[in-house]
Amino acid sequence: MLISAGRIAYCQQTATEAVKQTVNTMFDAMRKGDSTLLRSTFSKDMILQSVSTNKEGKAVLSTEKADGFVKAIGTPHTSVYDERIIFGDIKIDGDLASVWAPYKFYLGDKFSHCGVDVFQLMKTADGWKIIYIVDTRRKDNCIE
Repeated sequence: MLISAGRIAYCQQTATEAVKQTVNTMFDAMRKGDSTLLRSTFSKDMILQSVSTNKEGKAVLSTEKADGFVKAIGTPHTSVYDERIIFGDIKIDGDLASVWAPYKFYLGDKFSHCGVDVFQLMKTADGWKIIYIVDTRRKDNCIE
């Protein structure tokens, strides 16, 4: 029984590291402006959404197509897109993983906004792929 528990813990740890690697590769691609590397971390039908507050103080949900996001990252820009995350809770059940990650986003060295990224990933024959990202965005009250 103890050997089985150890084996399960090892497999879970390995899966957790693989999930983290996919997320880190996505952020490396953003910093490099590498749309090909970025797309390699996404599933074909990946969805991006953001929860933010409008000028009236009401919560709004915006949806962005993966192709638009990839194009924005791959289009030459003067400042590095530097999203700095802290891995929070990571849950894995078979081929599904969920990641909660507070972040701060910088354009070059200048702070832009912060919030929380929530990633849903699926394990495929090519490894873990991001199938869904939803985030919050604000200018203050960043989670440390």
